[in-house]
Amino acid sequence: MLGVIGGTGLTAFDGLQVEERQRLQTPFGDPSGEVLLGQLKGRAVAFLPRHGHSHNIPPHRINYRANIWQLRQLGVSQIVAVNAVGGIHAAMGPGHLCVPDQLIDYSYGRAHTFFDGNTGLTTGVEAETGAIMAASVEHVDFSQPYTEALRQNLLQSLNQLSIAHSAGGVYACTQGPRLETAAEITRLHRDGCDIVGMTGMPEAALAREVGLDYASLCLVVNWAAGLTPNPITMAEIKAALEGGMGKVRAVVAYYLGTISDI
Repeated sequence: MLGVIGGTGLTAFDGLQVEERQRLQTPFGDPSGEVLLGQLKGRAVAFLPRHGHSHNIPPHRINYRANIWQLRQLGVSQIVAVNAVGGIHAAMGPGHLCVPDQLIDYSYGRAHTFFDGNTGLTTGVEAETGAIMAASVEHVDFSQPYTEALRQNLLQSLNQLSIAHSAGGVYACTQGPRLETAAEITRLHRDGCDIVGMTGMPEAALAREVGLDYASLCLVVNWAAGLTPNPITMAEIKAALEGGMGKVRAVVAYYLGTISDI
C-alpha cells in the first residue's frame, strides 16, 4: 500500500475515497493524527498530514517516529512525502517541483531513530517475527536517502504529465518553525543545497530504519531568504501552494494509475 504524507498545503487529498480512519497507539507516543485509508485510482492509499488535520503541529514538534510506525503497522510499504520548500537553486523558483536525490540535515533535538537502546520496543519490520529491538547500536546505510526506484516512478509520472520539474537536488532540512536568515541561505547554497524545508528529517531516515521505500515530492513555494529584494510573505506562499498542490495530486494519482508493484 502507498502512504502519502502531506505537508503544508496538503491536509486533505482530493479524490481519495475514504473507507476507514485509523489512529494507532504507538510505543513512541501519539502520531500527528488519524490515517485516512481508502482508494485512489483503484489503489489502496493511506494518507497522513504530518502537521495534523488542522495544520497545528510545527515541524520541530511532529512525532516523526509515531507517524512512520503507524503507517508501517497499517501495511504501508512505500511513502511519497510531500514537502513545501523554499527555492535556493536559480532554476527552482515558486511553483517548481523537485524530486530530491540527496539531503543535508541541519535540524536538532528531534527524536530521530528507532534504535535508541530501549529493549522494550519492536520495530514495524521486526514485529512480524516477534523480535525485540536490540539494545546495541544499529547503523543503517543512508548514503542514498531516497529510494531510487520510487524516485524514478515519480519522475516518469512528471514526464508523462509534462510538468516542469527538477530530477534531483539537495534538500536542506532546517529546524523551523521560523524561516531562515539570508546568511543561513548563503551558507546552505555554499554547502550545495538546492531547496530548503523543515520536515524532511528525521522522516526519511526513520522510513529507512523500518524498511519502507521513501521518496519526496517537493513543491517550491517561495524563493529562500535573501534571494529577492522583498521579504517573504505568507500571501505568496499561500498562492504558490494553491497553484501547485493540484500538480502534486496529479502526479500521485498518475503514479497510482500506472504502477503495479504496490
